Amino acid sequence: MGGQRHVSKVDNFSFLNTEPIIEGMEVRVADWALILGSSSGFGEAAARAFATAGYNIFGIHLDRKSTLPHVEEVLGQLRATGRDVEFFNINAAQSAKRDDVIQHIEQRLEASGEKVRVLMHSLAFGTLKPFIGPNGKGGLNQKELEMTLDVMANSLLYWVQGLVDRGLMGEGGRVFSMTSTGDTHAWSSYGAVSAAKAALEAHTRQLALELATAGITVNAIRAGVTDTPALRKIPGSEEMVVSAAQRNPHKRLTTPEDVAQALVALARPETYWITGNVIGVDGGEEIAG
Repeated sequence: MGGQRHVSKVDNFSFLNTEPIIEGMEVRVADWALILGSSSGFGEAAARAFATAGYNIFGIHLDRKSTLPHVEEVLGQLRATGRDVEFFNINAAQSAKRDDVIQHIEQRLEASGEKVRVLMHSLAFGTLKPFIGPNGKGGLNQKELEMTLDVMANSLLYWVQGLVDRGLMGEGGRVFSMTSTGDTHAWSSYGAVSAAKAALEAHTRQLALELATAGITVNAIRAGVTDTPALRKIPGSEEMVVSAAQRNPHKRLTTPEDVAQALVALARPETYWITGNVIGVDGGEEIAG
């Protein structure tokens, strides 16, 4: 039987607290999923799927006033599952903010002995510009490239380091990064993001190698073309959507929910031997040409 729930807010933190779940005389310790990019797209769908599967949720998002109503809607859906939920409205790539959140998680879980069993990295914020601008001027600059790589690739490493260093993730842990077919394909204005996806996959492989003896698996998920806010920002996305729907053997696009269900399945204990991979979740889109 669940305990009383109450919502608290501290600065930009929004969270839902519940008392421990008691089954007979035994207190059941729940797993936590930490979702980076939890307020839209793949991260939003994953947060809902993991909460439905019984995970408590830590969510990291970056939203302005105009999109906060949707964040509240997502929080409401997660709270309806009866799980514990904490959202943090911060820049996930900013080191001081990241350290604050990880310290908060450590303090929150210290007494209960609970762990973060799933980390999902789904940060989609980068510069969409050609490397070489019109007449050879105004192309991607160093600051824009470094920012894209830091947010969409390097931040995975820093979050994993923070969790592992503090003992918040251990044996049975699952780390998922979100890549795309842009890792091996070149699209107009996608160069910086493509470079970030390639780096993200390299980080995924290296982390899988180094964390194997700790019992933590690390895999990249390559979703099919999915209609998300991030996709709509890519120049030419309309043509990509039409082409993918026609090419996919299922004659439809991949949905965030398709990917979220795959993540929940891959987080099961039985998947301990699956690590260091790029796993396609696309309904056969890539093999169809």
